[in-house]
Amino acid sequence: MTLLIELLLGLMLILNNLILLYMWVIIIAAVLTWVRPDPYNPIVQLLYRLTQPAYALVRRFIPTTFNGIDLSPLIIIITLQVVQVLISVLMRSLQHAA
Repeated sequence: MTLLIELLLGLMLILNNLILLYMWVIIIAAVLTWVRPDPYNPIVQLLYRLTQPAYALVRRFIPTTFNGIDLSPLIIIITLQVVQVLISVLMRSLQHAA
């Protein structure tokens, strides 16, 4: 049983780190929109491909433009932080169960 719990804890830790990495991708992409980078730059294209599906999902359900400012990155980051808190609570409860 403890092997299964340790496996779940490891997977949740990996998921938590992936969420943190994606939050940084969103922050970098949002900051890049302020400086108007070259759209043909491969890094800019990668950031665009990684963030636009999430932005589109949020925009489908919530109007995110407020006075010309797109708030979808902020909404996504807040949602991801809530997910991180839920993962950490679940990890603590699994650690106490072991």
